[in-house]
Amino acid sequence: MAETLGASLCSDYLNSVYQLMQGIHATEGPALDRAAERVADQIAADRLVHIYGPGGHSNLSAQEIFFRAGGLMHVSAILDEGTLLSNGALRSMAIERTPGYGKIVIADSGVGEGDLLILVNAYGINAALIDAALEAKRRGAFLIGVSSRGHADGTAPDHPARHPTKQNLHDVVDIAVDCKVPIGDAVVTVRGMEESIGAISTYANSFALNSIVLRTIALLVERGITPPVWRSGNAPGGDEANSRFIDKFRDRVKTL
Repeated sequence: MAETLGASLCSDYLNSVYQLMQGIHATEGPALDRAAERVADQIAADRLVHIYGPGGHSNLSAQEIFFRAGGLMHVSAILDEGTLLSNGALRSMAIERTPGYGKIVIADSGVGEGDLLILVNAYGINAALIDAALEAKRRGAFLIGVSSRGHADGTAPDHPARHPTKQNLHDVVDIAVDCKVPIGDAVVTVRGMEESIGAISTYANSFALNSIVLRTIALLVERGITPPVWRSGNAPGGDEANSRFIDKFRDRVKTL
């Protein structure tokens, strides 16, 4: 039976997702290892690892490794209401382009001296993102950024989403992980149709972040430290396993 157009497009999408993840795995190892070292150091010192994804779908990335089965309990997500799509997609886009907004979010989060903040936004340019990075750095935090160098460098300096300084996230953070999302995000083309389809940024960000988490756990185990890791509440014994640590984090992680 001949493959349908829909099935063919899904095959193209699957191949694109795999190739992008393979590219991250093949070339970003050194950056991922450095990032994992810093995360491991924080956890070894029993300090939180903060993550913020300023932007509509970038919020999904912050949620991806927060309160997640198999994930680190020390991860604390900054889930600011301003850019959540649930409060309005156009509103979210307007706020992520508003200079000064990210500075307010970081100030409210309490991130400061000696803290570690992961900033994730595939495009790596919006005003809220850059302001968050600059403010966190001013307050003494160490910054890990997950974004696409190609997307940021290839976007016009006068793009309306850009910060007034025209800076890119990978130029501001201490460790930059390239998630390699192409300009436009969508990666599948359809003959006779102008627009591409099949966005890829959520896969890219999630793979990069989970790569940091996996490397971090490996490093901690090698150091003789078994970090608290969430078990799915829907798995046998999940609630009981997690309850051993809830009191340790409930008052430290604002969104727990």
